[in-house]
Amino acid sequence: MKVDDYSTSKRNDENSCKVGSRMSRIRCMIRGLELKTFIIGFVIIPAIVTGIYLHGQKVTYFLRPLWQSPPKPFIHMPHYYNTNVTMASLCNLHGWKLRDYPRRVYDAVLFSNEVDMLTIRWKELYPYITQFVLLESNSTFTSIPKKLNFAINREKFEFIKSRLTYGTIGGRFKSGENPFIEEAYQRVALDHLLRIAGIEDDDLLIMSDVDEIPSAHTIDLLRWCDGPPPIVHLNLNNYLYSFEFNLDHKSWRASVHQYQKGTTRYVHYRQSDYLLADSGWHCSFCFRTISDFVFKMKAYSHTDRVRFSHYLDPKRIQKVICSGADLYDMLPEEYTFRELIGKMGPIPHSYSAVHLPSYLLKNADKYRYLLPGNCIREDG
Repeated sequence: MKVDDYSTSKRNDENSCKVGSRMSRIRCMIRGLELKTFIIGFVIIPAIVTGIYLHGQKVTYFLRPLWQSPPKPFIHMPHYYNTNVTMASLCNLHGWKLRDYPRRVYDAVLFSNEVDMLTIRWKELYPYITQFVLLESNSTFTSIPKKLNFAINREKFEFIKSRLTYGTIGGRFKSGENPFIEEAYQRVALDHLLRIAGIEDDDLLIMSDVDEIPSAHTIDLLRWCDGPPPIVHLNLNNYLYSFEFNLDHKSWRASVHQYQKGTTRYVHYRQSDYLLADSGWHCSFCFRTISDFVFKMKAYSHTDRVRFSHYLDPKRIQKVICSGADLYDMLPEEYTFRELIGKMGPIPHSYSAVHLPSYLLKNADKYRYLLPGNCIREDG
């Protein structure tokens, strides 16, 4: 084609675009776009936006080692124990001294709906607790109304009736408020309930969630020995869904305090640099029914992790439980790429039921769902 013919053809196309229908003009505009521009604008950019929406949280957690430094390391304290070793010898092994008489011990918890976990916890600690202190609210931390589940199931806890201080508190039901504010409000109320229970200076106070269970011998050791730091965090074996999935050995929020009036406050964050090794079990999301899983996911302080409604689908939850995957499809919360990559993917199955709470094993038929090989849950 000659140059004059090409110029004439181009002018004719331009004229036809000017006088044509709206659809014709749109087609002309598309023809005018370069293929590269079209791909970027209509394929790559939407794909990036969709990827950020679906997986942005994963990207943030994967890059966590770049934007957040690890916390100050704990001072790890060795933990010695054997049933055939005397308490005097155990105190001495830790560098402590045997007391003439044991300290009084108060176990205080906020309660939501973990009836089985509370039973296992109190049966484990029963011989060494002076007073069990329990507070429950008619509101979740996320301001969802709930039943007073302990009151409903109180007959199951007759064995601690003479040593129980029980209280209730009305929720504030402030929709849209940060859940941690409601949680802090309830913990302050638990401080008041402890004073009603009669706690005094130098008594031991266990601060931990219901599913963070100190071993009985740990509490016995701390009540009989003089010399432990006034605040000791407990290093618990960290399980998820049941004692089949041992996530790691890094649970540390549970703590034991030598109570001091006006100073000791019931909280659930780090308060000391001291961490006593192998001090019990943390069994998170260890529920009997799928409905309990759904309730917990909507009720506790990290409800923002439910980013999509299908996370609450019972069939999905059951599949996640049996595979050892993450309920929220999140990456591990680690501070180094080595640890993060090492913990990616489902938790390996464990078939060991050694060194678990004795009451659990003595009543294995009742709590079969918590033991290895029994991941199927009731609907609820």
